[in-house]
Amino acid sequence: MTAREATLPAEERAWPGMDAAGLRILVTGFGVSGYAIADQTMQRGAQVLVIDGADTPALRERAQILEVLGVEFRLGAEHLDTLPRDREIDLVVTSPGWRPDQPLLVAAQAAGIPVWSEVELARRMQAADGPAWLGITGTNGKTTTVTMLESILQHAGLRAVACGNVGLPVIEAALDPEGFDVLALELSSFQLHWTEHLDCDAAVVLNISADHLDWHGGAEAYAAAKGRIFEGVRTACVYSVGDPATRDLVEQADVVEGARAVGLSLGPPGLSELGVIDGVLVDRAFLAERRTAAAELATLEDLAHLGPQGAGPHLVLDALAAAALARAHGVEPQAVRDGLRAYRMGSHRAQHLATIDGIDYVDDTKATNPAAAAASLRAAERVVWIAGGDAKGADLAPLVTASRDRLVGVVLLGTDEEPFMSALARHAPEVPLRRIDPGDTDDTAGRSRLMEDAVQVARSLATAGDVVLLAPAAASIDQFRDYAERGDLFAAAVTRLPGERA
Repeated sequence: MTAREATLPAEERAWPGMDAAGLRILVTGFGVSGYAIADQTMQRGAQVLVIDGADTPALRERAQILEVLGVEFRLGAEHLDTLPRDREIDLVVTSPGWRPDQPLLVAAQAAGIPVWSEVELARRMQAADGPAWLGITGTNGKTTTVTMLESILQHAGLRAVACGNVGLPVIEAALDPEGFDVLALELSSFQLHWTEHLDCDAAVVLNISADHLDWHGGAEAYAAAKGRIFEGVRTACVYSVGDPATRDLVEQADVVEGARAVGLSLGPPGLSELGVIDGVLVDRAFLAERRTAAAELATLEDLAHLGPQGAGPHLVLDALAAAALARAHGVEPQAVRDGLRAYRMGSHRAQHLATIDGIDYVDDTKATNPAAAAASLRAAERVVWIAGGDAKGADLAPLVTASRDRLVGVVLLGTDEEPFMSALARHAPEVPLRRIDPGDTDDTAGRSRLMEDAVQVARSLATAGDVVLLAPAAASIDQFRDYAERGDLFAAAVTRLPGERA
């Protein structure tokens, strides 16, 4: 880098392969992505200051590793309200948890300082011959789809990794010294909000439903953030035929000339779509003879291991999305089939825990909103539903109405019970409802007792052939540390159930 280049503002530095040397970078938030940003830019000659509102022994211990190498830290709430007054800042790189209206970020924008996400920084710093990007976003199903895609790509013989909102931070994957062939990126609306340049080879918006509206300021802004994933797409913008909002985002996107819209359907596909015919997942988008033929990718039997009663419709749609992105990158149908056959669900995502006395127990604690819970409920014919938590103001009536014919019983957790009880009383009054006394959940023993009671009651409502499903349609923070603890305690309670295991 020349002396002149070292003085250029961040937004004027040439990219891809942007040199960060000499940049005075403020990193806001010291979570996983914040650590990666500080580490990767410091190594390349940037002057890095990290700010975080927390000040804990664990955080200071992590900070010491980078402090030795010259990164400066300011921890504590007093550092969050304004820009540092004792230094110039060229660039703010913000962690996804920081809202756009956070005072320090507002001050940076008012001062003309660019605010980027880790994803934007990674895209600019990655070399021109670096890995291809295949992007995935949506309200629900992101992690399942991105890990399915990772499995397919790896079965195609590619060095690929799932990263972003899951797995490695994007900047670590993009700048990996050994070099990946492909990055399978899971991107949240928070990450996309601060990202201007993605330039994915192909990308998908799986679905759009109300979520994180307080963070974005409304449904329109939330959808627009999701739609950023299509900006600069080179090959294919993938959308769900059953969710017109995703098609709208494709139509609004500024893409590279020649990029195509590719639809996903659970029925027979139209031209330039992937879909399902007689139990077979097929492609009518990425083959030359697509007007008259379809390529067989996999069968529903190949996905049957993903649920106690086979893969639910939402998982089939996720598999089609992963297949579409892989096919856009040139992956052959056999690798799609092999990758899906080998794929296993991650913890807490429609995870089949056990079959006891003919009753299946499924942990989908990650279903923290009504749309996710609806998808999970559609995967079974007869369900004892363990639900409840912090409903976050969601309207639960459509969920209950759509699911009532499947419900054998409902076991209700949570301190925010009124939205659930009201929706069930109006739209499924015939379904047995059992409310679990919240009791004292301040410690692990109390939370364990709560879930133990819920599982025991669910077991009493179920008969052979039923599914006991934890798909709360609500956040966990009212009674549990996080959704993972909620799922772990559910799994532990299932483990303790007596009976014959299949």
